[in-house]
Amino acid sequence: MQATVPSRVITGVVLPRSTAATASLIAGFALLTALAAQIRIPLPFTPVPITGQTFAVLLAGAALGSFAGAASQALYVLLGAVGLPFYAGGTSGWTVATGATGGYLVGFIVAAWVVGALAERQQDRTIATAVPAFLLGSVVIHLFGVPWLAATLDVGWTEAAGLGSVPFIPGDLAKIAVAGLLLPAAWRLTRRTRSL
Repeated sequence: MQATVPSRVITGVVLPRSTAATASLIAGFALLTALAAQIRIPLPFTPVPITGQTFAVLLAGAALGSFAGAASQALYVLLGAVGLPFYAGGTSGWTVATGATGGYLVGFIVAAWVVGALAERQQDRTIATAVPAFLLGSVVIHLFGVPWLAATLDVGWTEAAGLGSVPFIPGDLAKIAVAGLLLPAAWRLTRRTRSL
């Protein structure tokens, strides 16, 4: 992992670039994801709840860049796996980490890396480029979550998509829209502040 957040992402511009600052940001976004996981709406037909986690994952990647963003999600997954009540609804442990929703947790790490890599290429600075970047991050989460869910429940991929992907598309689109507005606005504010 790189020692500092890259200067091409928003936190690398507005905060001091140091190993200590990067470590604090990684821990902070892991905690933000844990907090977002407590926003939980269970659905009676699936083991996958609606949560705020994916929003935190997208923000982590865009704000921290690829390596630090992925590291924040890896730390989140690790802390939940070792017993801290960080997963959805305050759950934790190895059984949860490897259970039906385990693929989404792995997807968080990869999605944060993907969104972070796009942010390092300035894809988070306008709505027109930020929304597709966040959309790709959300797709990555589903690409890991649905096959894992299918294998865990021993169902076909179509049924797994009906349980763990299709019902979440409207909520994901709303999170993508908010993140797609938030990051470009943060960049505009940063540029305006620095020009004063």
